[in-house]
Amino acid sequence: MSSIIEVTALSKHFSGLPAVDSLSFIVRQSDVYGFLGQNGAGKSTTIRMLLTLIAPSSGEIRLFGMDLRTHRKEILRRVGAVVERPDLYKFLSAYQNIEIFARMSGVRCSRQRLMDQLEQVGLADRAHSKVGAYSQGMRQRLGIAIALVHDPDLIILDEPTNGLDPQGIADIRHLILHLSNHEKKTVLVSSHLLTEVELIANRMLIIDKGKKVVEGVVKELFDPARTIVELDSIDPDHAARVVMDGQWQSFFRERQGQRLIFLMDKALIPGFASDLVQHGVQILAIRPRHSLEDYFLSLTTANQHVDAFTN
Repeated sequence: MSSIIEVTALSKHFSGLPAVDSLSFIVRQSDVYGFLGQNGAGKSTTIRMLLTLIAPSSGEIRLFGMDLRTHRKEILRRVGAVVERPDLYKFLSAYQNIEIFARMSGVRCSRQRLMDQLEQVGLADRAHSKVGAYSQGMRQRLGIAIALVHDPDLIILDEPTNGLDPQGIADIRHLILHLSNHEKKTVLVSSHLLTEVELIANRMLIIDKGKKVVEGVVKELFDPARTIVELDSIDPDHAARVVMDGQWQSFFRERQGQRLIFLMDKALIPGFASDLVQHGVQILAIRPRHSLEDYFLSLTTANQHVDAFTN
């Protein structure tokens, strides 16, 4: 499968400080590639370099097999993007917005073609309503429709669910999956929401402080065999004895105060709970959590502590 994006040793410094630090990754054709990290991790800076909005300090970017520095116009004709919140004309209708942006892009579209684009993002019935009356989720979908008007091969979405309610997040999720599964588009989507990336992406990258920390196939990274299980019980000493004397000893990892921590396949949890109850363990709670989620939460917690002292 051919590579759509190839980033090699990419760095960007602002006033001598690294926002992106020797970052390398590959996005393949038809990927929904999750680009994950907390606010300030370097996601938006990387995306702006991919779109030539800012220049790298060092490194190489290739899109569609071409060097971005020497084939900029040819490359960008095949890319659609929404960077943060779309910049729309609020006193015009959705149809007028998409028509104006199509003309600005040099794209000749029939009225039916523009309406089809609005239909694709679920806005055909509100095509002639002023954008100022739209919800944030509807504006995000309109922004994506505008990004698709020239039928790009690659779509880049920077935090498309920021500020949306649960229904708005679900709408964007379904739209991204539609673009991948039915329109056969390659999509790079940045987010700070691990659970959302898990639901839509087939491959993903986590960055922190501008550096790559985890990359791989989502199904492998979220392997159910590596589920962290936390056990709370009324008598943790008794629970520990039962565990150490039985079949669950090999899954035990550590004790954190009154809590016992295990690493096991998610499918074993019902049998684990049933066996403990049969041996007289009074369970208060069993909480499964994926190890990748645990790692990502550690990054989140660290950043929250920094923010608390710097803001």
